[in-house]
Amino acid sequence: MLQTIKKKIPRGRRTQAERREDSERGLVEAAIAVTAERGVSAATFEAIGERGGYSRSLVTRHFGSKRGLIDAVIGYLREHRKALAAKQGIDAMPGLDALLVDTDLYLRSLSEEHELKAYFMLLSSAVADASPLRSAFATVHENVGTRLRDHVRKGQAEGRIRSDLDAETAALMIGSLQLGLSMQLLVDPTLNLEPIRKLTLAMLRLSFETSDKAKSKLDVSRTIDAKVRT
Repeated sequence: MLQTIKKKIPRGRRTQAERREDSERGLVEAAIAVTAERGVSAATFEAIGERGGYSRSLVTRHFGSKRGLIDAVIGYLREHRKALAAKQGIDAMPGLDALLVDTDLYLRSLSEEHELKAYFMLLSSAVADASPLRSAFATVHENVGTRLRDHVRKGQAEGRIRSDLDAETAALMIGSLQLGLSMQLLVDPTLNLEPIRKLTLAMLRLSFETSDKAKSKLDVSRTIDAKVRT
């Protein structure tokens, strides 16, 4: 009886907004796939439409220009990263843990997903051509630097990251390491990132984490401060 009732209930139609969202996601995924597999020059609006099963006119209407394509890819990656971070609960972690997990997620994604490969291929093309499109990537890297810096500062406030480190410099170093590995992977797609990932995390912990002796001193100092306040 239940099955009969279910059959009689018509499936709700998707709204126009839902259909538009699906087509936009499909277009971006097609653009990423073409770029990652065949290169930036091959990612024409015609090729993207062909890959995604859309008309060239729809691709043109959606992206409008190469800048539109880059902005769409960046937006897609931003949302993907936010979903991964939320799933891991990074924002609620202590600063040092957040820094390590954030870096770990990035390196795992770098070796497993086409999205970041396409992003860095587009970045390389913009830099090589001295294109004004570089500004879009500069904004992304600035945001990444801010996020990493905030992890470092949070860890310092918690006493788990060395207080003598300059947070801005530390964030730039980590971001540069990620950028370098990303570009190296484009040069050598056979690169095995797994041992590099493990070494990177061990190096960051060793370099950033407050030593046991320093932590002990910090705990004593905090205890004394607390007693003084009371």
